[in-house]
Amino acid sequence: MDLTSSSTYWRSVATGTRKGLAGRLLVLALSPVALLYACIQIIRSTLYGKQILTVKRLPRPVISVGNITVGGTGKTPATAFIARLLIARGLKVAVLSRGYGGSMEGQTAIVADGDATRLDAGQCGDEPYLLAATVPGLMVVMGADRQRAGLLAMEQLSPDIFLLDDGFQHLRLQRDLNILLVDCAHPFGNGWTLPAGLLREPISAVQRADLIIHTRCPLGFSPAPLAGKPACSARHRLGAALPLSGGPLVSFDALRGTKVLAFAGIGEPDPFFEELRTLGLDVVRTIPFPDHAAYTPAQLAGLGEAFRGCGAEYAVTTEKDGVKLRRLAPEFAQKVLLARLEFALDDPTTLMGLLNNLLQK
Repeated sequence: MDLTSSSTYWRSVATGTRKGLAGRLLVLALSPVALLYACIQIIRSTLYGKQILTVKRLPRPVISVGNITVGGTGKTPATAFIARLLIARGLKVAVLSRGYGGSMEGQTAIVADGDATRLDAGQCGDEPYLLAATVPGLMVVMGADRQRAGLLAMEQLSPDIFLLDDGFQHLRLQRDLNILLVDCAHPFGNGWTLPAGLLREPISAVQRADLIIHTRCPLGFSPAPLAGKPACSARHRLGAALPLSGGPLVSFDALRGTKVLAFAGIGEPDPFFEELRTLGLDVVRTIPFPDHAAYTPAQLAGLGEAFRGCGAEYAVTTEKDGVKLRRLAPEFAQKVLLARLEFALDDPTTLMGLLNNLLQK
C-alpha cells in the first residue's frame, strides 16, 4: 500500500466511515497513544486557561479561525470570507499563518503587504499564498510564533485587526473572538484523538469557542446546539474554474458533460469530486493526494500519464492545489482547470453580530 492509499485508508477509519474489523483493530492498536495524547492536550489547555503558561497579547484585536480536527473543514475559504468582510469596512487586515509546508516554515516573514505578494507558495506554503493571491488588500505574515509574526506586522504594516489562521490550538496567543469550524458530515470523526482519530484535542475543547460554524452543510441544515455555543451553518460551493495557464474564468455550466480527471491534495477530497459530478461534469477518474501534497516531479509525471490514459478533456483540481503546479509540462498545464472554492454562510446574522460587538469595543 503506497503513502496516498495508506492516508486514504487511515482517514476513512478516523472519520468513522469504515466499519470493518480491520479498522476497529487499527483504532484499538492506536488507542493507548491516543489516550496519552488526549491527556497531554487537556493538561496543556488547563495550564493556559489558569495562566500558569503565559498567554501573550497583541496590540490589536485578534480573531481566530480554526478547527478541532485534522484537515478538511475549509479554514482557508472561511478565513478569506471573514477577511473580505473586514476589508469592506475599511479595516487593514493581517492574517497570521504558520506557513505550513513551505521552505521557510519556522521563519517569521511577510508574505503579502496588502499591495504585493513577496513570497511564493514554495516559500510560505499553499494556504498563506492562496489567501494573499485571492483577497485584494490582505496582509499575510507567516511564523510559527504568531505573536512574533503579529509584532512584525505591527512594526512594518500597522494593521487594524488580526486574523489567526488555523489558530484554535495556538493557545499562547490571546484572541478576542474564537471561531471554531466543524465539518457537517464528520464533526468529530470517530470520536478519538490522534492517531486513532481525527481530533486534535478532546471534544471538551469546544467550550473555548465563541462561535461554531458547521461547514459543508446541505441546504436547509439547522445545526443542533453544541456545548451551548452560538452556531450557524455554511456551505462550500465551486464558483468557476481558472485555467492554470491563464485566461478568463470558465463556468461549470460550460463544462457540463465534459470528461475530466479530478485530483486534489486537500483534507477531504471526496466531497470535491462529488461536487464536480453534481455540477454535471463526467468525472472519469479521481486521484486523491495527502493534504498539503507538495507535488513532486514523479507525482506530476504520474498525473500527466493518468490524464493521457483516461481519455479526459481536462484535469480539474482546487485553486489551493494550483499554486504548487507551476512545474507541470506546458502541454498538460494547458488542460488543467483550478476550481475556485467559495464560502457561503447560510445566515450571517450571528457572525455579523459578534464582529460588530468586537469592532465597537
